[in-house]
Amino acid sequence: MAILEEISGYLQKGRTKLVKQLVTQALEEGMAPQAILEDGLLSGMAIIGEKFKNNEVFVPEVLVAARAMNAGTELLKPHLMQAGVAAKGTAVIGTVKGDLHDIGKNLVKMMIESKGLTVIDLGVDVGPEAFVQAAVENNAQIVCCSALLTTTMREMKDVVDACVSHGIRDKVKIMVGGAPLNQEFCDSIGADCYTEDATSAAEAALAYVS
Repeated sequence: MAILEEISGYLQKGRTKLVKQLVTQALEEGMAPQAILEDGLLSGMAIIGEKFKNNEVFVPEVLVAARAMNAGTELLKPHLMQAGVAAKGTAVIGTVKGDLHDIGKNLVKMMIESKGLTVIDLGVDVGPEAFVQAAVENNAQIVCCSALLTTTMREMKDVVDACVSHGIRDKVKIMVGGAPLNQEFCDSIGADCYTEDATSAAEAALAYVS
């Protein structure tokens, strides 16, 4: 459908106002909210994600595209709920205790949302108990921890241990990411998944809930 291609195209350019206009128009024309979401908004964001992975676009372009996507999904939410369309899954995300960096976390959040998952963003400087509490309260399948400092990486082990001690470790997949991390560190703390970039993180999250 031409209008869905337009939504995707304008989203990739970060044209929020036009995306909102076209989403509203598509709804008025009786188009299924699910189709607008998947074939318009999410398909546009998937293209941006792929380009970001290949270094064809950079963080600023991703952020403006994500802003346009969020504006479009806000318009669609009531219609999706009416149609009984459920999110594919839920992830809790935060930057660990003692760390105030959030650009990487925000990118991962946007990319995971672009896969059709609900993301509960706990912000920065998040303690292990807060991750566990949010996972339990929101029935989340995934816990995502971010760190940019070598001094705060170890906090991720505390999050894993907290999930174990609260008896939810078998119910959640723990994903870790950030500049100083690698696969070896992920394995050493007993986390489930490490990815190098936001697009790969979103793909892994989708695979976990599928």
